[in-house]
Amino acid sequence: MTQVAARRSGTHDGHKARAIFGAVIAESNLVVSWRARPRGFVALMGLYESNYLRLAALAGDLAALASSRVSEVAADCTLVLNVLGRSRFTSELLLSYLLPAPGAERVVERVPDLRLRVYHDARLLEACPADGSSADRELERRWSRNMMVNKWLDYCAERGHSFIHD
Repeated sequence: MTQVAARRSGTHDGHKARAIFGAVIAESNLVVSWRARPRGFVALMGLYESNYLRLAALAGDLAALASSRVSEVAADCTLVLNVLGRSRFTSELLLSYLLPAPGAERVVERVPDLRLRVYHDARLLEACPADGSSADRELERRWSRNMMVNKWLDYCAERGHSFIHD
């Protein structure tokens, strides 16, 4: 929901409110690009929304996911999506490629093994820190982590991956 400060006649406060509102509008229209840099909270939430939409394109209804799903396509690694936990409004997921370990035929590595948090009510997907800490509040780190997820999900879709089963 967008709120706009009311204009006061006879003062210059209306000009200041319009300038702030203009900056918010410009930031909310930010196109998610590999060249984009974090500009603020609104841009980060736009990236989370883009992540949600990209994963939903691969997996369908994210609120209905259960246990694990596997996607295999020719000429690419196996992609696995595991549901780690679920609550009323969120789900914790693990998204990984299964790679053969160097020097072993049957041993498999899970790379990059990304922990994702889905906010079902807000339709957002956040890449969580690898160490599980919630103290990470720096915009640059969150932006980098989520931009990587965004591009990887796009890559997986281009390769033909899908968790949607007929």
